[in-house]
Amino acid sequence: MPMSPSPESAYDRRRLHQWLAGEARADGVSRRDLLRLAAAGLTAAAVPAFSAQAASATSPGIVKALPDDWFTVRGTNAETKFASLAGTGYHTPVDHFFVRNHTSTPVIDAADWTLTVHGDGLSHATPVEFTLADLKKFPAVTRTAFVECAGNGRSFFTSQQGQSVTGTAWTLGAIGTACWRGVRLADVLRRAGLARGAVDVLPRGLDPDYVTADGTNLGRVRRPLPVSKALDDVLLAYEMNGEPLPYDHGFPVRVLVPHWIGIASIKWVGDIEVSAQRLYSPWNTDFYRLFGSAHPDGGSAPLTRQTVKSAWELPWDASLEAGAAHRLTGRSWSGAGGVVRVDVSTDGGAHWRRARLHDAPRRAGWVRWSTDWRPSAPGAYTLLARATDSVGRTQPDTTVPNTQGYLFDAVVRHPVRAV
Repeated sequence: MPMSPSPESAYDRRRLHQWLAGEARADGVSRRDLLRLAAAGLTAAAVPAFSAQAASATSPGIVKALPDDWFTVRGTNAETKFASLAGTGYHTPVDHFFVRNHTSTPVIDAADWTLTVHGDGLSHATPVEFTLADLKKFPAVTRTAFVECAGNGRSFFTSQQGQSVTGTAWTLGAIGTACWRGVRLADVLRRAGLARGAVDVLPRGLDPDYVTADGTNLGRVRRPLPVSKALDDVLLAYEMNGEPLPYDHGFPVRVLVPHWIGIASIKWVGDIEVSAQRLYSPWNTDFYRLFGSAHPDGGSAPLTRQTVKSAWELPWDASLEAGAAHRLTGRSWSGAGGVVRVDVSTDGGAHWRRARLHDAPRRAGWVRWSTDWRPSAPGAYTLLARATDSVGRTQPDTTVPNTQGYLFDAVVRHPVRAV
């Protein structure tokens, strides 16, 4: 049963076709742009480093290289192949980190960038501007956290549950964990004059306007946060794994909202509205809510926390030697609590055993795990991994469907073959 095209995925495909036909360039990055930037002599302090290989990016609007062994290109997006993470360590290398773009990656000169904080939720009417140098004067905070698209796992609604859903057909690679460094959003809001009556804050990106397939311009990507969350653990991040943010991941500054769906972590943030009233955008009304017969009329509340998931660090339909000993690895994560247990099955769920965990549970991170297996005979096998987090959530056998295919959390049936 095929997925139905959504305005979002249809736009992605249309933009790809326009790009390949030379009809659309928007604010994305071409090889010529990168050469122009290099010729202009921009310093490492102004832009993140990139290699010669990154100048030949294989997807329109994405700057970095996307080797076939590491990525599956999906329109304006690039999904990490989970098998490529085997042996890469706890933090996802930047060159392996997935890319989720609604339009295209803008190339921004940090020397020209400012963050404007404004709105009736401030104690005064005058907007306040911060440069990157201003932000770096605040106390710096380092935080390890994953960023994950709300649609991660979406394709399994169709392939495992036979349900038609809309949106990009991610498998499980729309996630990455990094060490982020930046400033607390709370510190910036207070410096800007946060008023006692403030209710919501609305970060907005500097990427090009998002235009749906029917030509409706929804403006720049933006999604409100309640002030309570903004003052809790949200960062304005300017470093990723010890280096300036790469272009595709939000340079020069992005929002990082731990535990929450990826759309909350706005990239390339340019302004933040602080409001004394509730704020809305298409990204918390039309998108990123649950719609369908199993959900309230008019849809669920806007999505916040991520679900619990597990993935094997193996190619789909991997071939393994029958009768030989194999050490299989994977990762599990949750937005509600650290993962404290992973059970695995190598016979489609007939028998289960505990996997060995190699990391301490982290609420905003994942755990790596392993299990030993010796397939007794040639043939087809199905691997399963089921995680349980510290608040008691365990992956179910099936996920309650929703029309846009968000928050798939069921145990994924991973096929392999012993030969």
